[in-house]
Amino acid sequence: MDKFELQKLRDLPIEGVAERLGLQVSRHKCLCPFHDDHHASLSFCVRRNTYRCFVCGASGGTIDLVMKVLGKDFLDACRWLANENNVILTEYKPQTSELSRQTSFDAQRYERFFERPWLSIEARRFLFEERQLDERVVRWCRLTSWKDKRGVNWLQIPYYNQEGKLTGIQNRNLRGKEQGARSKEGTAPRFRFPQGSQCGIYNLPVLNLLRPNEPLYITEGCSDCWAMLSAGHKAIAIPSATLLTQKDIEQLSTLNSQLSTEFHMYPDRDEPGERLFLQLQKVLPNLEHHQLPQGCKDFSEYYLSTQRKIPQPSL
Repeated sequence: MDKFELQKLRDLPIEGVAERLGLQVSRHKCLCPFHDDHHASLSFCVRRNTYRCFVCGASGGTIDLVMKVLGKDFLDACRWLANENNVILTEYKPQTSELSRQTSFDAQRYERFFERPWLSIEARRFLFEERQLDERVVRWCRLTSWKDKRGVNWLQIPYYNQEGKLTGIQNRNLRGKEQGARSKEGTAPRFRFPQGSQCGIYNLPVLNLLRPNEPLYITEGCSDCWAMLSAGHKAIAIPSATLLTQKDIEQLSTLNSQLSTEFHMYPDRDEPGERLFLQLQKVLPNLEHHQLPQGCKDFSEYYLSTQRKIPQPSL
């Protein structure tokens, strides 16, 4: 894990990290989890991206907060933050001497896996029974699956640029976010990324299908993007505004200026979701906010609750 990767973890919005840890943040304060607090003494400084309790003295940044709330050591706290925010860490990349010398993503090595995608029983259960996705969307996204030597089942998610070139791969642990996959070697992470993967904006090839003035929906992750596509909308996924590169911003701005693209978003019903919307609105002033109904924390849940009533996608 290099200094650049650590800085990305430290730059994640501190209040968003607190919300994901289960703390209820209001007006930059919450109850302190480190002592018997009844008056919201834990304060957040958004400008410095830090927290401090004026009663017990607890203080620090994003990594410190995860370490103290979850009782994890430094490395495990970094893993947790990376998994929650789709940040690629060197630690998750192959460790053989040959691969460790590579500085760029070897697309040719992985392209063949997506020429004829194969879905295991576990992957089909996740995609079609749990998520109830349209099969055409799964084919469009070229999702495939594999099982590692420890018997852990993974969903393999390819990232392509707008020209259709493979730029990165996100491997998702099909055991789920909470329980992970345990073995004699330990617990497998929620996500794994091959060496050099560039997993920024997801589903960029859909931009080639956009017509002038046509809506484009922005979601917060691959799962929500699949649900939005299955609901009949053209969509991309941006897991975190803090991970957007200047090239990404220019690409979205070009759509706005050349095609008069209408941008829409259903932010997750939490503080990080609303914060992401506000951050993206600075880049895309015409980004339209849609409120999820009560009881649906993200668009995937909304899709599951209404999918029988939503038109089929046209890709």
